[in-house]
Amino acid sequence: MSTAPLAPARADAPETPTVSPAKRFVATVGVQNISLIIAIALVVAVIGIQNPLFFTIANLRVIGTAVAIVGLLAVVQTIVIILGALDISVGSIAGLTSVTSAMLFTATSSALVGVVGAVAIGVVCGLVNGCIIVFGRVNPVIATLATLAAFKGVAQLISDGRAQGYTGADPFFVFLARGAVLGVPTLIWVLVIVAVVAHLVLRYTTIGRNIYAVGGNNIAARLAGININRYIIGVYMVTGAVAAIAGVLITARTGSGQPISGSEGLELQAITAAALGGAALKGGKGAIAGTILAVILLGVLTNGMTLLGVNTFWQNVAQGTLLVIAVVIQQLRSGERRIGIPG
Repeated sequence: MSTAPLAPARADAPETPTVSPAKRFVATVGVQNISLIIAIALVVAVIGIQNPLFFTIANLRVIGTAVAIVGLLAVVQTIVIILGALDISVGSIAGLTSVTSAMLFTATSSALVGVVGAVAIGVVCGLVNGCIIVFGRVNPVIATLATLAAFKGVAQLISDGRAQGYTGADPFFVFLARGAVLGVPTLIWVLVIVAVVAHLVLRYTTIGRNIYAVGGNNIAARLAGININRYIIGVYMVTGAVAAIAGVLITARTGSGQPISGSEGLELQAITAAALGGAALKGGKGAIAGTILAVILLGVLTNGMTLLGVNTFWQNVAQGTLLVIAVVIQQLRSGERRIGIPG
């Protein structure tokens, strides 16, 4: 066996660059998430100085329960956007399933029947969206804009445009609306569970990697053997199911099925949260953690403006402005040529 000594290391060999803890932290958390955390801290500080009631436990619970429904829709909207699509009908699905859950509960006196029936309706609505996009070859924005009106119309037809049923005395619906586990409201637990499952699927499964692949480059994904149509239909069905859960939570919070009240405008809030959280509207990029931070920011901002007596119309202006800012930042970061600007 050879016992020749090892050659000495070259003096000019490149050294492994050391990464500072600060850079490692930024790389782990992400610039987008750090920006959202700073924004939340600033908004909390400004509102807290103006109104100390903001920091009460009761108000923090109000914020948490208020963002739960929007958060559910924002989580699945993020998945749809990563896929390279959009779902504008989620608010209408929530309204339709809210009415459905209340009416089924009234007819059967069973909360289980009401919840299962609502989720089934949500899945069917998602299937309809997916089939229109895949087999009708319709742009997702146009397709779900049409079903937004259609699902809302169905909800108004079956409810005659009025709130239906009464669930305020049922233990299960009461637990959903006002219950708590380990001191945390049930509504927040529902959001946490859905968000964690979505995060794990996107980050650690083949399904999640394929969703990113389809949104990033659908041609390359198709050549790689990914069944794009199956993923489109599947994601929209999951979106419909989660929107139905949001509809059940609306029923629980209001004590009755609401065809419009409580669900109208949720689609804009969900898209705004997903965009603020870093989901690229062209697809292929996004994360659940950023979306949740954006939902918290929107919830804190809305609650703070309410405490400070800001007109609700200005709250809508603020949400629209945030969406525009998020999209502009995405466009600038992408480095793509801006429309209308030569060069």
